[in-house]
Amino acid sequence: MADIKPFKAYRPIKDKVGRVSALPYDVFSRKEAYEEVKRNPDSFLAIDRPETQFAEDYDMYAPEVYQKAHDMLWGQIESGVFEQDETNCYYIYEQTMNGRTQTGIVACASIDDYLNNVIKKHENTRAEKEEDRIKHVYTCEAQTGPIFLCYRNNKMLSDLVAKIKEVDEPVYDFTSDDGVKNRVWIISDLEETETICRVFATIDSIYIADGHHRCASAVKVGLKKREENAGKVKGKQQYDYFLSVLFPDNELMIMDYNRVVKDLNGLTAGEFLGKLEDMFDIEKASDAVKPSCKGEFGLFLEDNWYKLVAKEHIKKSDAVEGLDVSLLQNEVLSPILGIGDPRTDKRIDFVGGIRGLKELEDRCHKDMKLAFSMYPTSIAELFDVADAERLMPPKSTWFEPKLLSGLFIHALI
Repeated sequence: MADIKPFKAYRPIKDKVGRVSALPYDVFSRKEAYEEVKRNPDSFLAIDRPETQFAEDYDMYAPEVYQKAHDMLWGQIESGVFEQDETNCYYIYEQTMNGRTQTGIVACASIDDYLNNVIKKHENTRAEKEEDRIKHVYTCEAQTGPIFLCYRNNKMLSDLVAKIKEVDEPVYDFTSDDGVKNRVWIISDLEETETICRVFATIDSIYIADGHHRCASAVKVGLKKREENAGKVKGKQQYDYFLSVLFPDNELMIMDYNRVVKDLNGLTAGEFLGKLEDMFDIEKASDAVKPSCKGEFGLFLEDNWYKLVAKEHIKKSDAVEGLDVSLLQNEVLSPILGIGDPRTDKRIDFVGGIRGLKELEDRCHKDMKLAFSMYPTSIAELFDVADAERLMPPKSTWFEPKLLSGLFIHALI
């Protein structure tokens, strides 16, 4: 059963929240991070990406870089940019993007639930990507970017959240730089916090939607601190939990995660299309193809769009092999285009659906040869894979909107 607890968050003061809160550190390249911090020196990205405080050729993983993040964070707390709530609270975090609203509960989730698979994963993590956030969290003594978790909709929680949103005034109401409207409510009432804690304790499965590397890093910092403090403390500590926002599945939307490929692996366009005919019904299209159902793909090749519909003999019922991203990888990318490991092959790149189909065309005109538009992986498919303790292929899901960093901070001390 899930151990989801309230906490005393550090939050930006109201008149600073719009400038301080920032998109997650990992959506920016190094160059983009420098440009963003230069544009807005108040951005929390300066703390999430502390190399921006050094020369552009400086070793971004040097100890003094992480120490700079620590000093900036706690310096801003001491100067009053951030304030801490006096009692343990849950928080409601509402985001509205393009007319669609999703509402999550901000809380701290247990590292033991992660270790015991109550909090379930669907992606592998890479040690080198974990290491950066381990150093950041450990040195800062705080978690600054929430993990995006989801759960099967629970009526009691949904009703309580809806009631609070209707009755109480939000503490924050602002539009972030990405055009997303953000509103936050504080839940400090003891009866309400106890109800939320009790309801989550009845939920046996929580799922990581986004943030696998941040989650794994937070867990490893917690385990490291447990080892350092063995025999010195009793009971659960702040480092036994990690910062999270938990959303009901019925409010979330996964966007398409598309593929672009550098070459045809020695084939002509005609030869490539000929090979596809064994597996797909192919129809030339007059406009860009946005797949409308599972098993349907768009192909952009030599300034032409094609609609590909998978034939029955290549479809699979397995939780992982039945995913469209698996079908494309196993039937096309690997055997025909020679892309065996999409995590490391430099001939393939991935384009989030937020960028639109025009981005696929632009990439093919710039540095790629062909592109595939995908039908989005569903929340139900994500749950099925995680419940089976399996892993999705890389770049299977793209969630929007992104959770802001610096809006809530969970101190480990």
